[in-house]
Amino acid sequence: MKIKIPESLKLEHEELHKQLAEATKVGGKIGEAAKLVAQTLHPHFVAEEEFAIPPLAILPQLAAGKLGDEMKEVIKMTDKLKAELPKMLEEHKAIVAALDKLVKAAKEEDKPEYVEFAEKLKLHAKTEEDVTYPTAILIGEYLKLKLK
Repeated sequence: MKIKIPESLKLEHEELHKQLAEATKVGGKIGEAAKLVAQTLHPHFVAEEEFAIPPLAILPQLAAGKLGDEMKEVIKMTDKLKAELPKMLEEHKAIVAALDKLVKAAKEEDKPEYVEFAEKLKLHAKTEEDVTYPTAILIGEYLKLKLK
């Protein structure tokens, strides 16, 4: 069973990448700040898509009471997430700091759409901290109990 990122979360990441790429092309302080965000964000998104988000794909099966040995590969992902969580949270701090610079630049250049984008990306990070990561970890712990 190949565990893939839930389509809704994959599309959200793609949209954020697209908006960020557009911001990097603006030039000026906004473009510079957006490039810093992109440099900080890219390796983080890669890690998330490797092991932090895919476990969420099996939530519908788990909610329906369906379990299978093929789900054991999720445990490897969630164990990695647990081990990497402090680093992931530090990366969020760096991303938010870079986003704060983008907000400042966007306000200075009177481009509220980039302020809005930066705030949306900060909310995305907060949602991951509050919901996505803990849920993925709980999935792994649940599977450890049920698939002994």
